[in-house]
Amino acid sequence: MKTYLLIPLFLTVGLLLPACAEMDTHPMDMSQAVQDAKTKADHEALAQHYEETAKEMQLKVDEHKKLLSKYESHAYLYGKQAENLKGHCRRLISIYENAVEANLSMAKAHREM
Repeated sequence: MKTYLLIPLFLTVGLLLPACAEMDTHPMDMSQAVQDAKTKADHEALAQHYEETAKEMQLKVDEHKKLLSKYESHAYLYGKQAENLKGHCRRLISIYENAVEANLSMAKAHREM
């Protein structure tokens, strides 16, 4: 294979691989943190963590709602893929909304402890 063909290949792979890496690792071991929570401050910290996670998930809900709106209003731009894209967004919205509810529920439970 000629060298001039390899350069774009390596650039493409080099740019795409970092996108596959997990960027936002969980800041704490939740199972251990829940087991170790004894004081009001411990439970407050856990509640705060769950609320922050719920806010992040809500941002994802909002982002996918905007995308869904775009796919619905301009379906003609996406051809046959429009229905797949809309279905994908609806599913992600549902998943993220469930995650928001679960995290807020956990935050409420820890605030009551």
